[in-house]
Amino acid sequence: MITEISSSLRVGSDSQQLLPQVASHGLPVPTCRPVVNDKPLGGSRKRFFDVCLASMALLALLPLFILVAIAVKASDRGPVFFRHRRVGTSGTAFDCLKFRTMRPDSGKLLEMHLQTDAQAQAEFHATRKLKNDPRITVIGSYLRKSSLDELPQLLNIITGEMSIVGPRPVVTDELALYGSDARHYYATRPGLTGAWQVSGRNDVSYEERVRLDRDYVENWSFATDLQIIARTIPAVFMSRGSY
Repeated sequence: MITEISSSLRVGSDSQQLLPQVASHGLPVPTCRPVVNDKPLGGSRKRFFDVCLASMALLALLPLFILVAIAVKASDRGPVFFRHRRVGTSGTAFDCLKFRTMRPDSGKLLEMHLQTDAQAQAEFHATRKLKNDPRITVIGSYLRKSSLDELPQLLNIITGEMSIVGPRPVVTDELALYGSDARHYYATRPGLTGAWQVSGRNDVSYEERVRLDRDYVENWSFATDLQIIARTIPAVFMSRGSY
Protein backbone atom coordinates (compact mmCIF):
# COMPACT_ATOMS: atom_id res chain seq x y z
CA MET A 1 0.00 0.00 0.00
CA ILE A 2 2.82 2.40 0.90
CA THR A 3 4.50 1.71 -2.44
CA GLU A 4 1.27 2.48 -4.30
CA ILE A 5 0.85 5.76 -2.46
CA SER A 6 4.47 6.78 -3.10
CA SER A 7 4.22 6.04 -6.82
CA SER A 8 1.13 8.21 -7.16
CA LEU A 9 2.80 11.41 -5.90
CA ARG A 10 2.76 14.35 -8.30
CA VAL A 11 4.86 17.49 -8.10
CA GLY A 12 3.08 20.83 -7.70
CA SER A 13 4.47 23.81 -9.58
CA ASP A 14 5.00 25.84 -6.41
CA SER A 15 7.55 23.38 -5.06
CA GLN A 16 10.00 23.99 -7.86
CA GLN A 17 9.94 27.80 -7.82
CA LEU A 18 10.26 28.89 -4.22
CA LEU A 19 13.97 28.21 -3.66
CA PRO A 20 15.27 30.22 -6.66
CA GLN A 21 13.09 33.17 -5.64
CA VAL A 22 14.32 33.11 -2.07
CA ALA A 23 17.90 32.97 -3.32
CA SER A 24 17.25 35.88 -5.65
CA HIS A 25 16.73 38.18 -2.67
CA GLY A 26 20.42 38.03 -1.79
CA LEU A 27 20.46 35.62 1.17
CA PRO A 28 23.98 34.62 2.28
CA VAL A 29 25.24 31.07 1.86
CA PRO A 30 25.51 28.74 4.87
CA THR A 31 28.61 29.33 6.99
CA CYS A 32 28.99 25.78 8.25
CA ARG A 33 29.70 22.89 5.90
CA PRO A 34 28.02 19.55 6.59
CA VAL A 35 30.05 16.82 8.20
CA VAL A 36 29.30 13.30 6.98
CA ASN A 37 27.55 11.46 9.77
CA ASP A 38 26.90 7.74 9.27
CA LYS A 39 24.98 7.55 12.55
CA PRO A 40 22.39 10.32 12.87
CA LEU A 41 21.23 11.31 16.35
CA GLY A 42 19.78 8.36 18.27
CA GLY A 43 21.25 5.71 16.01
CA SER A 44 19.40 2.50 15.23
CA ARG A 45 17.14 2.74 18.29
CA LYS A 46 15.64 6.04 17.21
CA ARG A 47 15.35 4.76 13.63
CA PHE A 48 13.49 1.62 14.75
CA PHE A 49 11.10 3.73 16.81
CA ASP A 50 10.51 6.04 13.84
CA VAL A 51 9.68 3.24 11.41
CA CYS A 52 7.31 1.48 13.81
CA LEU A 53 5.42 4.60 14.84
CA ALA A 54 5.23 6.09 11.33
CA SER A 55 4.00 2.81 9.82
CA MET A 56 1.28 2.42 12.44
CA ALA A 57 0.25 6.07 12.07
CA LEU A 58 0.06 5.81 8.28
CA LEU A 59 -2.14 2.73 8.42
CA ALA A 60 -4.40 4.23 11.09
CA LEU A 61 -4.72 7.54 9.25
CA LEU A 62 -5.06 6.10 5.73
CA PRO A 63 -8.81 6.97 5.46
CA LEU A 64 -8.04 10.57 6.48
CA PHE A 65 -5.12 10.58 4.05
CA ILE A 66 -7.49 9.66 1.19
CA LEU A 67 -10.15 12.19 2.22
CA VAL A 68 -7.63 15.03 2.32
CA ALA A 69 -6.27 14.01 -1.08
CA ILE A 70 -9.78 14.12 -2.56
CA ALA A 71 -10.47 17.54 -0.98
CA VAL A 72 -7.25 19.05 -2.35
CA LYS A 73 -7.91 17.70 -5.83
CA ALA A 74 -11.52 18.91 -5.82
CA SER A 75 -10.55 22.42 -4.69
CA ASP A 76 -8.95 23.55 -7.96
CA ARG A 77 -8.11 20.39 -9.94
CA GLY A 78 -4.40 20.98 -9.39
CA PRO A 79 -1.89 18.38 -8.13
CA VAL A 80 -2.71 16.72 -4.82
CA PHE A 81 0.88 16.53 -3.58
CA PHE A 82 4.01 18.60 -3.91
CA ARG A 83 7.55 17.93 -2.90
CA HIS A 84 10.15 20.49 -2.04
CA ARG A 85 13.90 19.99 -1.85
CA ARG A 86 15.06 20.24 1.75
CA VAL A 87 18.30 19.60 3.62
CA GLY A 88 18.57 16.34 5.54
CA THR A 89 21.12 14.72 7.80
CA SER A 90 24.76 15.47 6.89
CA GLY A 91 23.50 18.00 4.33
CA THR A 92 21.95 15.40 2.02
CA ALA A 93 19.08 16.84 -0.07
CA PHE A 94 15.71 15.08 -0.14
CA ASP A 95 12.16 15.72 -1.38
CA CYS A 96 9.97 16.71 1.57
CA LEU A 97 6.37 15.63 0.88
CA LYS A 98 3.23 17.62 1.65
CA PHE A 99 -0.34 17.94 0.56
CA ARG A 100 -0.45 20.94 -1.76
CA THR A 101 -1.75 24.04 0.03
CA MET A 102 -0.80 26.70 -2.52
CA ARG A 103 -2.19 27.74 -5.86
CA PRO A 104 -0.48 26.20 -8.91
CA ASP A 105 0.89 29.63 -9.87
CA SER A 106 2.23 30.31 -6.36
CA GLY A 107 5.77 31.02 -7.52
CA LYS A 108 4.73 34.02 -9.59
CA LEU A 109 2.34 35.19 -6.89
CA LEU A 110 5.10 35.22 -4.28
CA GLU A 111 7.49 37.11 -6.51
CA MET A 112 4.89 39.78 -7.34
CA HIS A 113 3.78 40.07 -3.71
CA LEU A 114 7.31 40.57 -2.37
CA GLN A 115 8.12 43.11 -5.06
CA THR A 116 5.09 45.25 -4.22
CA ASP A 117 4.94 44.88 -0.43
CA ALA A 118 8.06 45.87 1.52
CA GLN A 119 6.59 44.74 4.83
CA ALA A 120 5.81 41.29 3.46
CA GLN A 121 9.32 41.11 2.00
CA ALA A 122 10.86 41.84 5.40
CA GLU A 123 8.57 39.29 7.08
CA PHE A 124 9.46 36.61 4.54
CA HIS A 125 13.20 37.25 4.86
CA ALA A 126 12.99 37.02 8.66
CA THR A 127 10.72 33.98 9.05
CA ARG A 128 10.37 32.35 5.60
CA LYS A 129 6.60 32.62 6.20
CA LEU A 130 3.80 35.10 5.53
CA LYS A 131 0.84 35.44 7.89
CA ASN A 132 -1.31 36.75 5.02
CA ASP A 133 -0.04 34.62 2.17
CA PRO A 134 -1.83 35.18 -1.17
CA ARG A 135 -0.62 31.81 -2.42
CA ILE A 136 -2.63 29.73 0.04
CA THR A 137 -5.85 28.08 -1.13
CA VAL A 138 -8.99 27.88 1.03
CA ILE A 139 -8.52 24.18 1.76
CA GLY A 140 -4.78 24.80 2.10
CA SER A 141 -5.35 27.30 4.90
CA TYR A 142 -7.26 24.70 6.90
CA LEU A 143 -4.66 22.02 6.22
CA ARG A 144 -1.88 24.28 7.48
CA LYS A 145 -3.70 25.30 10.64
CA SER A 146 -4.43 21.65 11.44
CA SER A 147 -0.97 20.46 10.23
CA LEU A 148 -2.70 17.88 8.03
CA ASP A 149 -0.64 19.11 5.08
CA GLU A 150 2.38 17.41 6.66
CA LEU A 151 0.75 13.97 6.83
CA PRO A 152 2.60 12.66 3.73
CA GLN A 153 5.89 13.15 5.60
CA LEU A 154 5.15 9.85 7.30
CA LEU A 155 6.45 8.39 4.02
CA ASN A 156 9.66 10.44 4.38
CA ILE A 157 10.11 8.93 7.84
CA ILE A 158 9.60 5.36 6.62
CA THR A 159 12.14 5.84 3.84
CA GLY A 160 14.72 7.21 6.32
CA GLU A 161 14.83 10.83 5.17
CA MET A 162 13.09 12.19 8.27
CA SER A 163 12.39 11.29 11.88
CA ILE A 164 9.29 11.58 14.06
CA VAL A 165 11.07 14.21 16.20
CA GLY A 166 13.82 16.58 15.11
CA PRO A 167 14.43 20.04 13.65
CA ARG A 168 11.89 20.94 10.98
CA PRO A 169 13.40 20.50 7.47
CA VAL A 170 14.83 23.66 5.93
CA VAL A 171 15.96 24.78 2.48
CA THR A 172 19.65 25.39 1.82
CA ASP A 173 19.47 29.18 2.14
CA GLU A 174 17.89 28.96 5.58
CA LEU A 175 21.02 27.34 6.99
CA ALA A 176 22.71 30.72 6.73
CA LEU A 177 20.52 31.71 9.68
CA TYR A 178 21.90 28.79 11.72
CA GLY A 179 25.50 29.96 11.40
CA SER A 180 27.85 27.62 13.27
CA ASP A 181 24.81 25.88 14.80
CA ALA A 182 24.12 24.32 11.39
CA ARG A 183 26.30 21.43 12.57
CA HIS A 184 23.58 20.52 15.05
CA TYR A 185 21.00 20.46 12.27
CA TYR A 186 23.26 18.22 10.16
CA ALA A 187 23.67 15.78 13.07
CA THR A 188 20.11 14.47 12.99
CA ARG A 189 17.25 13.68 10.62
CA PRO A 190 14.70 16.49 10.23
CA GLY A 191 11.53 15.85 12.20
CA LEU A 192 7.80 15.71 11.55
CA THR A 193 7.54 17.49 14.88
CA GLY A 194 10.09 19.04 17.19
CA ALA A 195 10.86 21.56 19.90
CA TRP A 196 9.98 24.46 17.58
CA GLN A 197 6.65 22.86 16.67
CA VAL A 198 5.52 22.68 20.29
CA SER A 199 6.93 26.08 21.30
CA GLY A 200 4.84 28.38 19.13
CA ARG A 201 6.05 27.59 15.60
CA ASN A 202 5.81 30.72 13.46
CA ASP A 203 5.20 32.92 16.49
CA VAL A 204 8.77 32.12 17.58
CA SER A 205 11.69 34.11 16.13
CA TYR A 206 14.10 32.28 13.86
CA GLU A 207 16.90 32.91 16.33
CA GLU A 208 14.86 31.13 19.01
CA ARG A 209 14.09 28.32 16.58
CA VAL A 210 17.82 27.76 16.03
CA ARG A 211 18.41 27.73 19.78
CA LEU A 212 15.63 25.16 20.28
CA ASP A 213 17.12 22.90 17.60
CA ARG A 214 20.61 23.21 19.10
CA ASP A 215 19.38 22.40 22.61
CA TYR A 216 17.39 19.41 21.31
CA VAL A 217 20.45 17.87 19.67
CA GLU A 218 22.81 18.61 22.58
CA ASN A 219 20.41 17.18 25.18
CA TRP A 220 18.67 14.44 23.19
CA SER A 221 17.08 11.46 24.92
CA PHE A 222 14.14 9.14 24.23
CA ALA A 223 12.34 10.81 27.11
CA THR A 224 12.70 14.15 25.32
CA ASP A 225 11.24 12.68 22.12
CA LEU A 226 8.27 11.23 24.01
CA GLN A 227 7.65 14.56 25.75
CA ILE A 228 7.67 16.43 22.42
CA ILE A 229 5.31 13.87 20.85
CA ALA A 230 2.92 14.26 23.80
CA ARG A 231 3.06 18.08 23.52
CA THR A 232 2.48 17.95 19.78
CA ILE A 233 -1.14 16.78 20.13
CA PRO A 234 -2.42 19.84 22.04
CA ALA A 235 -0.18 22.13 19.97
CA VAL A 236 -1.85 20.87 16.78
CA PHE A 237 -5.36 21.28 18.21
CA MET A 238 -4.65 24.81 19.40
CA SER A 239 -3.04 25.68 16.04
CA ARG A 240 -0.79 28.26 17.73
CA GLY A 241 1.70 29.68 15.26
CA SER A 242 0.22 27.73 12.33
CA TYR A 243 -0.17 29.63 9.07
